[in-house]
Amino acid sequence: MKYLLRSEVEKLNLEDRVVSINRVAKTVKGGRNMRFAALVVVGDSNGVVGIGTGKATEVPEAIRKATEDAKKHMIKVPVVGTTIPHRIEGHKASGHVLLMPAAEGTGVIAGGPVRAICELAGYKDIRAKNLGSNNPRNIINACLDAFYNMKTVEDVAKLRGKSVEEFDY
Repeated sequence: MKYLLRSEVEKLNLEDRVVSINRVAKTVKGGRNMRFAALVVVGDSNGVVGIGTGKATEVPEAIRKATEDAKKHMIKVPVVGTTIPHRIEGHKASGHVLLMPAAEGTGVIAGGPVRAICELAGYKDIRAKNLGSNNPRNIINACLDAFYNMKTVEDVAKLRGKSVEEFDY
């Protein structure tokens, strides 16, 4: 997993999307302390995406912290045309996500958090299925795991020491 450098991230035209906001209560001697936890996805819709979390006493501050965290954890994902290079399943904790390439014109067929991360990553045609947890954090992490493990034809050819023309795909 290779994160982008801060100088590279600053050059990008980034868009952010709030995936979830949780109200978290801590019980102390004087009563309950309320805080808000935010999960944000940031991407440039051109193969670069990142996720981040933030926690604060106010919602806007939590979102700002989450956005800053997401910008620190940006990765480059493989985009082939308008879809992903191959079918892949991502796992993280109890979250399982199945990502499948789709023909041009299909659109993004995905629910909730997976839709947000796929759209901001730059995929226009993709099918996705959440197979495990309904927790947005686990789903997003499973999706990122799938992105990390995806390989393009060029990557596989380089690993095998062959040229791309030698493959029949």
